[in-house]
Amino acid sequence: MSYMVMGVSGSGKSTVGKLLAQRLGLHFIDADDHHLAPSVEKMSQGIPLTDEDRQAWLQKLNHLLLEAERTNQEVVLACSALKEQYRQVLRQNLTLPLKIIYLHGEERVLRHRMRSRQGHFMKDVLLASQLATLEIPADALRVDITHPPEQIVEQIIQFTTAMHPSSTTGTTASFGIIGLGVMGKSLALNLAGKGITVGVYNRTVPGVEEKVAERFAEEHPQQPLVPFSDMDRFVQALEKPRRILLMVKAGKPVDLLLEQLHPLLEEGDLVMDGGNSHYLDTNRRTIEMHNHRLHFLGVGISGGEEGALKGPSLMPGGEREGYQKVADLLEKLAARDQRGVPCCTYIGPQGAGHFVKMVHNGIEYAEMQALAEAYQLLRFHLNFSPAAIAEEFTAWQSSGLNSYLLEITIAILQKQEDGGLLLDKILDAAEQKGTGGWSTTAALDLGASLDPIAAAVMARYLSAQKEQRVQAAALYGILPEQLVGVPLLHAQQLRQAYEAVRLINHAVGFELIRQASRQYLWHLNLSEIARIWTNGCIIRSELMEELTELLQEETPLLQHPRVVERMSGLLLAFKETVAAGLKANAAQPVFSSALNYFLGYTTAQSPANLIQAQRDFFGAHTFRRVDQPLDQSFHVEW
Repeated sequence: MSYMVMGVSGSGKSTVGKLLAQRLGLHFIDADDHHLAPSVEKMSQGIPLTDEDRQAWLQKLNHLLLEAERTNQEVVLACSALKEQYRQVLRQNLTLPLKIIYLHGEERVLRHRMRSRQGHFMKDVLLASQLATLEIPADALRVDITHPPEQIVEQIIQFTTAMHPSSTTGTTASFGIIGLGVMGKSLALNLAGKGITVGVYNRTVPGVEEKVAERFAEEHPQQPLVPFSDMDRFVQALEKPRRILLMVKAGKPVDLLLEQLHPLLEEGDLVMDGGNSHYLDTNRRTIEMHNHRLHFLGVGISGGEEGALKGPSLMPGGEREGYQKVADLLEKLAARDQRGVPCCTYIGPQGAGHFVKMVHNGIEYAEMQALAEAYQLLRFHLNFSPAAIAEEFTAWQSSGLNSYLLEITIAILQKQEDGGLLLDKILDAAEQKGTGGWSTTAALDLGASLDPIAAAVMARYLSAQKEQRVQAAALYGILPEQLVGVPLLHAQQLRQAYEAVRLINHAVGFELIRQASRQYLWHLNLSEIARIWTNGCIIRSELMEELTELLQEETPLLQHPRVVERMSGLLLAFKETVAAGLKANAAQPVFSSALNYFLGYTTAQSPANLIQAQRDFFGAHTFRRVDQPLDQSFHVEW
């Protein structure tokens, strides 16, 4: 096999290609050395090359590859090879396979590299044209350029080893994944694309699930995927200590798999649960696996299918020793924050990882509901068209409110089908998988307030009662054509109200994590949790970037000076928005519950003393007095 290291200028093709050739003992060809003089002159002047300019150069490189093949030489070619038609010219008449390694990097990183190097004819002004021209090959081994060249070469060599495993060791995979649903497949391709050999296993159900792993590997022949339908063979094929990720449905299926697995494993092996398991189940499983002298991690994974493939946010919790055994691979799997640091960190012991993922999903529920309420006010009460709402939301993006959920909401508002808005054809009955409800239950268990998140969960339950809602709307005369406008409400006020809701939603979510950390003695780092939520996950946003800094202090978010100043400026518009919406018959469960929470939170003297007096009156539950030590309780005969 020969190799072609490809990518745009600044990706490090020459450096990586030369190192790879040295490690494998192969002949190295740097395509930059073979450009024709007129082409070098054009690029030196910042003028992009045309397809015609490149033709003679590509044919020359193809001739060099054919000559190497004629003399039985395997080679490493470093070449931009931006288009598929260029790669076809390079491969013309070759009989040996030419494995493509694509070096991927973000534009800002590439531009910085190009500006830093000296004496190269390729100017950074040409980067934009190269990126526009680039056609990424589907069969390439994709490697992130943020890694050092030596590490990139090591990934490539691991890949080649996986393609030709040793028959004497019996070991073919560095990492194992059980369960090849959408997420399991995407995670496997993520790691495999980085040169990690992945063993993949899926159960067999006759007539329903057969040869799932084998077909998956066949669909991706260029990736280091080793398929299994036999559990024993799968386990035996993994490097020791074994590292296995379960991507199966939460609940009983996880327990059944662990019962099947632990007799096949050896002391020190590691099993991870990447599903949305309840954190109390993860607490129990950690103890059970420890009793078998095995490590267990509950790994929260956020990002959906795209995140799993390109880089999710990972929240591993359990024994620190277990995390240390797999940290290198999880960090390769994860997304990167603005500084290039993996969006993965050791969360804490027991079920801390799954607890944090549960709260992530709770915040997500409230964020989605808040956007839905803003959309409802804009469209049905302020008479904005869907296109105008998309335009308004786009303006919000540039005012500090940008987030992944806002981005996808704009895209949804622009999606047409058969000449009409697709959104209008979707039934207004929201579904859920349970994690939002778990957050609410956890808040009750921990004695924490979670108003906007709990309201978002209940709003989904209520939305599911479609038939009753339609009947009730008719009975009370609150029909779409009879909705009340709110002419005194402006979109700018709604934007400010939405900003306030988001601050409160994130504040209550992180306070729940703080409460759990204290009660369970987990010692969680809230700032680090916010950091790993800045990329890869569903609730990534500009606000999360800011929270990474604010949460470095112990001060509750709503008492941080920066947040106090901001909320003080937003409060009037927030109250006017909720009041106007309710007068117009617009249900605002998250907006109104967030406002109620904030007003209650900022009330120095609440009416709760009356409640405590009532409790003592009918049940002798006692009360504390403001004029006596607070550790004393009192009861009176009312």
